[in-house]
Amino acid sequence: MPARKHTQWLSEPSVEYVDSRIYSSWDIFNREQEKIFKKCWIPLCHESELVNHLDFRNSSIAGCKIAMIRDKEKIVAFQHSFQSMPVSGNLTEDGGYDHWNCPELHCEVKFGGMVWVTLNPEPTQDVEGWAAGAFDCIRPALDTEPLEVFHYHKAIIKSNYKLWHDTNSEFYHDYMHYFNRTTGFNEEYFARKCTGFDNGHVNVGSFEVQYTAMENGKDRGELSFPHLPPNQWYMIDLFPGMNFNLRGSALRTDVVTPLGPDKVMIEFRGFGLKKDTPEERKTRIEHHNTIWGPMGRNLHEDLIGIQGQGSSMQPNSEHRHILHGRHEDETIHDEVGMRHFYQEWGNWMGIDPSNPMKDNAIWENN
Repeated sequence: MPARKHTQWLSEPSVEYVDSRIYSSWDIFNREQEKIFKKCWIPLCHESELVNHLDFRNSSIAGCKIAMIRDKEKIVAFQHSFQSMPVSGNLTEDGGYDHWNCPELHCEVKFGGMVWVTLNPEPTQDVEGWAAGAFDCIRPALDTEPLEVFHYHKAIIKSNYKLWHDTNSEFYHDYMHYFNRTTGFNEEYFARKCTGFDNGHVNVGSFEVQYTAMENGKDRGELSFPHLPPNQWYMIDLFPGMNFNLRGSALRTDVVTPLGPDKVMIEFRGFGLKKDTPEERKTRIEHHNTIWGPMGRNLHEDLIGIQGQGSSMQPNSEHRHILHGRHEDETIHDEVGMRHFYQEWGNWMGIDPSNPMKDNAIWENN
């Protein structure tokens, strides 16, 4: 490629693209918190983490502190401050509470027992409507048997949360993934379809992973989730950046909490079946950790990738064009998932992701 002048690098491409300032602007970050994260449903934890009466977990959405609490047979969610206890009230005869001393939020338990919360006081859709059918491909696998979290960790990455979505949606970084190359680089892998759903969600079709191709690798079909064909792999990217990754014998979920345009916290959970025997659970954890655990490689390679991208898109850095123009019949190297996501992002934000500063007046009074 011949050398380019600065003006040539900044010239408008002839294919679909987004402007890199959507990954680095504080104005855009603050607007996302109000326009997106305070309005949509977020899966904050799992019901297996709240087993006993008054068990609770803390989290946050758009800078607002959230508590999810087990109240006997149901789970409730509240917005609270550091200064106030989330649980306050009078015990009733049956051991419950007659009121809670914090604003209660809309909360639902759906899709394998995830606890979904929204800050929106009047959501136009329940969680079922919000998901828009994106879970249909793995719903029997998630809902037939109760699930249980066996692994939790979080990572704070110097990168924009949308770059984590992008890493789960585009597959150009396949070369980074040792296990993927070893177990799956075949025609079936590359033919997987990306399917878009309302509200910006995308799922990636399945194929049979060849785990026996790994050194000392063993078939994992015996512990496949219910109704999931042996060794299959489905992935669901939920707007605005949550991920459900089901690899036959183990499920991984990612929940993003943007901390700034250049910082994101990602919470990772690994799941098995609640009915697992100790030996089955041990094997399932080994399968999970081979790919995603502390000594695994797949997850860590993704995190290295987005931190590298984030370092080139720091706040106040010069903008550039991020191309989303590849069309390959909606298979995994087609950027249809990226285009679908950013079209929805633009709808929620009320701005064009390819030219976010087109009308500077949009930031006034917002």
